[in-house]
This record gives sequence, structure tokens and C-alpha cells, in this order.
Amino acid sequence: MGAILAEAGIQYVKTMELIKKEQNNIEKVRHSLSHLLAEAVLKQFPGAKLGIGPVIENGFYYDIDLGDSKLAEKNLQVLENRIKGLVKKGLAFTKEVITHKEAKELFKDQPYKLELIEDLEREGKEPTIYITKDKDATIFTDLCVGPHVDSTTEIDPESFKLQKIAGAYWRGSEKNQMLTRIYGVAFENKEALDQYLLMMEEAEKRDHRKLGKELDLFHIDDIVGLGLPLWHPKGALLWRIIEDFWYEKHLQGGYDLVRSPHIGNRSLWETSGHWGFYNKSMYPPLEVGQTLEDRQHEEKAKTSEEYLLKPMNCPFHVQIYKNDIRSYRSLPFRWAECGTVYRFEKKGELSGLTRVRGFTQDDAHIICRKDQVEYELKRVIDFILFMYKSFGFNIEDVHVYLSLRDPKDKSNYAGSDEGWEFSEGVLRKVAQEKGLNFEEEEGEAAFYGPKLDFKIRDAIGREWQCSTLQFDFNLPERFDMSFINNKGEQERPYMLHRALFGSYERFIGLLIEHYAGAFPLWLSPTQVTILNVGEDHLEYAKEVADKLREGGVRVEVADENTSVGKKIRSAEMKKTPYVLVVGDKEVEARSVAVRKRGEGDLGVKELDVFIEEIKGEIKK
Repeated sequence: MGAILAEAGIQYVKTMELIKKEQNNIEKVRHSLSHLLAEAVLKQFPGAKLGIGPVIENGFYYDIDLGDSKLAEKNLQVLENRIKGLVKKGLAFTKEVITHKEAKELFKDQPYKLELIEDLEREGKEPTIYITKDKDATIFTDLCVGPHVDSTTEIDPESFKLQKIAGAYWRGSEKNQMLTRIYGVAFENKEALDQYLLMMEEAEKRDHRKLGKELDLFHIDDIVGLGLPLWHPKGALLWRIIEDFWYEKHLQGGYDLVRSPHIGNRSLWETSGHWGFYNKSMYPPLEVGQTLEDRQHEEKAKTSEEYLLKPMNCPFHVQIYKNDIRSYRSLPFRWAECGTVYRFEKKGELSGLTRVRGFTQDDAHIICRKDQVEYELKRVIDFILFMYKSFGFNIEDVHVYLSLRDPKDKSNYAGSDEGWEFSEGVLRKVAQEKGLNFEEEEGEAAFYGPKLDFKIRDAIGREWQCSTLQFDFNLPERFDMSFINNKGEQERPYMLHRALFGSYERFIGLLIEHYAGAFPLWLSPTQVTILNVGEDHLEYAKEVADKLREGGVRVEVADENTSVGKKIRSAEMKKTPYVLVVGDKEVEARSVAVRKRGEGDLGVKELDVFIEEIKGEIKK
């Protein structure tokens, strides 16, 4: 099964690359299917009110107000069969431009469409509609800019599937009506769909939320708060193992460690510019009886005693820099901190460990001279790739996105054109010279500078956003940072922001899913589980555990009063790398019966021999 999934993963990646080249066509297919979905819903629920039905990654959805009616996922097959029947008819899609008056009359019974038409009218844009026809008979009309296929003959009726139902607020606002969102996936052909569904089946098994519970790593508690994970002993130990490795490699790499508080004066983020750009995502103090939403939409009088939970670490590191006079000789400074930050993510955006409200960034800031920028950027790139390789990812699969400023709208960005041209140019240059597989994305830069975003593929071919390397020439300007150059003059330094994991929470979620919870030996919270056959063997089991701990091995004794078979199955369910069984023979011979994850029974070994072998394996 593993080989089949691996091959399916390879084929899926190849298929996705092919589809990317033909993106325009598949988007037309997906968009057209969303219209057919709406038609099928109206057929079953004539009084339904339609929202929007856009194309998304791998498929489409449609938001629909069903009123008092309910749609269960088990009934999706009825809608899917209706769509397949429509596809087989060879329906035509045609586009028309109409007046606002005509549009309002056409959609007079569709309030959400009328709202969109009013928006178009305010913006001075003409409404466009797409008409779906069966020969000369119109079967469906939607307010839409397209594009769509010319005919459903371009759609393989076996290449799509309605997948799930979710709730979604109209236009994403919790103040609006909750609609029913119906998701579908669609590909060029049935083979691509089957490959995708196989990957999704495997992804469900690897879901870090499910495995986090099964492996007793963490949980998210409604009483504590959504988006705020609680780490259980094994999860906290896994975190510590990763963190120790992180600290070790940073100290070896010439970084110094710093620490900063969890709260800070609001003036810090006013100076940095984050308050003006991101204040709705910050946790400010609340007055009695005031909601967070109220606080976010009211501008209070500024006071020197207004403190915020920190959403990022950068301003604190800047203040450490400004605490002393700096010379060009002492640059660069490489300051690293695993700092927990807090951001108010919307409830509907939260997801396990991958999207949380409190998370720990493996943060570092490099403050350097202009002539040091390229070298420092290259060092960070090497460090990122080293980390990926260390945790078992194929660095050949790393895909990088160079996020640039939107050249058509510069109002959302701080700094001068000169600063942006230099910083974008140097990032592009180092990406090319390091041979990164990268593409450029206009309009995706942060307000204070361009960046390189690194995405890695897991064991089943999915891309995950992890590392970020951000160029910043704005914070040094805003905070008036300087150093004394070789001419005795004050000069402005440059600042690089970088996170290798992105956040511990997200990275651990990725690791859980990448390894399906079966972590490599060096990373496993429990490396060895010892099982005693009977009560008489428990003392020896504990002695074995003590000797392993002396050798630096993480071990637990499963001394519950059940059969050996059940103990072995339990240890295997917990995905422990090694299981040692001790009974009469092992006690007498000072040995252990060894079982290895994925290999089964390895036979009996002398205890001292096993300890040396596992220590060597861990070190390797």
C-alpha cells in the first residue's frame, strides 16, 4: 500500500504540474461546474437564494441560502448525478453584457445577486451574465464575469466530485447571514481525480488533529480558547527536542540569543507601522463590557500606558540594537528568539496547529551593512535548506515564491522606490545564484519589504508554507537605527527577518502529517517502550529503562495489567520506534527481545549490545 501511495503521490505531483500549464482551461471547467451545481440546487430547492460560486484550488464551491431547508452530505450524490446528466447534454455557455436595470429585473428574487449588482453600479461597472442553454432553451443564468467553457462537451463527466458541505458567512462577515457552502473538486480527467482522492484519503489518515489526539500530543480546549493549543507531556517533549536542535544549530551558526516580553507599548507598533496596517489582527486591552470587535473598530486616545500583546518580535529586537552605539566593525548582528506572539485570527480561519491565535515563531533578525546583505541572505537560504534536510524533507522539492510590491498600487507599501528596487533586486539575484526553484508574485510583499517564501512537499505531495526570508529597509528608517561607518559617519543598517520553521505549531503539524505520526528515531518523544510479560519481570523492565535513560534514550515502561499481545499492539498504535519485551529468559540472560517499527521481531539481543546499537542509530 505504501508503494502505491508513493507512486500515486508522484503521479499526482506530475498531474498538478501539467494542470498548472493548462490552468486557464481547468479554471473554465471548474467555474462552469459551479454554475451547474447552482442549477442542480435550484432544481432540488426552488426557493434557494444564490450567493457566489468561484473557482478555488483543485475545484470550486457555491454559497447558497437554503432558508429553512437542510442539505446533508449524504445527499450530495443526488446533486452530483444531476450535474453529470447536464454535462452529458452538451450544454452551451454564452456571455452577455446587460444594463443594471435589466440585471435587477433578472435577479429580482435573488437578494445576494442584487447586492452585487448594486456594488457594480456604484463602481460604474456593467453587469455581465452567463447563460447556460440546452439547444435553444435557457436552463440557468448567473451574474458572472467568467470565463467558462463554450460547451459542457469539454468536461469529462467522471472528472469531478462534490465533496463536502460547510457553513460560510455571506462576504466573510460574521454580521451577515450564514450560507451553505457546497465544495466540489474537478480535474482534467478521471485518472487525475482518482489520484487526488487517493491522496485526500491518505491525508485524512495523516490529519495532525486526529493523530495529535491518538498519540496524546496536544489538544485545543474550548474553555481555554480557540486557536490556543495545550501541549501534553509527549507533545511538549517533541517540541523540546526540536527546540534543542534549533538552539544548537543557531549557536553553531554564529547567532546570539535574545528574549523579549509578551506585551509592549502600543507606540512600538505605531512607529513600526504595524498598527496602521494590522491593528485589526492585534490583541489590544479591553475596557469592561467592551468586545474585541468594538475595540478594533474604535480609535482610542493614545496614552503612554496602552499595552498590546505582541503580534511580532521585531520592534523588541530593534530596541536591543538601539540600546548602544554600534560600529560597522561589530556588524552583522544575528539575533535569534523563539518568541510566542498573538494574532486575532477569525474563528472560521482557525485550523488545528496550522492556523492558531497564539504561536511561537523561530524568529531571527540580522542587522547588517549594505555590503553584507547578499552574503547574509545566502547564509539564511543555506540554513533553511539544511533544516529541511535534517527533518527528512527532499530539498529538491522546495518551491520558492519571491513576493514583490504591486507596481500598479504602491499606496499599501512603506518606503521609497529606491529601497524597493534595491531589496527586490538583491532577493532576485541571490535566489538565482543559489539555484532556487522560484517564481515571482507581484502584490504579495509585506508592507515593509519583499520576501522569499519557501514551500516544501510532504510525503504525499502536498505543499506547505514554512520558511520566510524578509528584506526590510523600512524599520531601520522608522526607528532611526544607525551605526558608525568606517568614515566616522552615521549610516543606516539593513534588517533581514527570517523564520526557518515559520512557527513551531505549524511545523509540528507538518511533521505529524509528513511522517503520519511515525517520527524518525531521533525525533520520537518515546524511542523505546518496554513491556514486561508478567509482574515478576517488572523490576527488570525498570532496570532496563534506567540503563537506557543513562545512555540518553527516551523510554517508557508499559506495565499495565494486560496481555503481552495487547501491550505490543498498543505500542505499535503509538508508533514507538522500538519495543522491548522482557520475560523469564530475558531476565536470566540480561537481554531483551527486540521489535522494530516497520520490521517486526528482530530477535533477542544482549542489553548492553542493544543500548550501544540504538545510541549509534540516534547519533547517526
